[in-house]
Amino acid sequence: MNPHYLHPTDEAARTLFSQSMQKEIVMLNLLRFKETADYSSHPELEPTKPISGREAYRMYIDDTHPILKESGGEVLLLGNASQFFIGPQDEIWDMVMLVKQHSLAAFLSFASNPDIRKAAGHREAALVDSRLLPISSLLQPSAGQRQKS
Repeated sequence: MNPHYLHPTDEAARTLFSQSMQKEIVMLNLLRFKETADYSSHPELEPTKPISGREAYRMYIDDTHPILKESGGEVLLLGNASQFFIGPQDEIWDMVMLVKQHSLAAFLSFASNPDIRKAAGHREAALVDSRLLPISSLLQPSAGQRQKS
């Protein structure tokens, strides 16, 4: 049986925050949804009728997006996914999200916001499995690219 990952381990958190990532980071999120959201751990958030895991995750995004923007972050991509073109054919993800933060400190500020913790119940109700991979850029935009923006 494959393990499912919904939360970071203490060791993974220590490792991430001990790194000296001073530049922008992009968080790659791979998401697999439950057919029906399970609010048994968060009954206070449960909708009046059953909803899909995808719908519950949308509620999580709606609740957290203003906090993300306030912390200086932005969603670069939110898209549907399926099977890998190159990779294990039995590993299927429903959605991919790329979130940019100005720094690791900005990500920590976002993640530790008390309102994020409240909204996390929708995320937990929604997901069967997930991955979160912090990525730091190796390349900086050239001066010409920065001027075009």
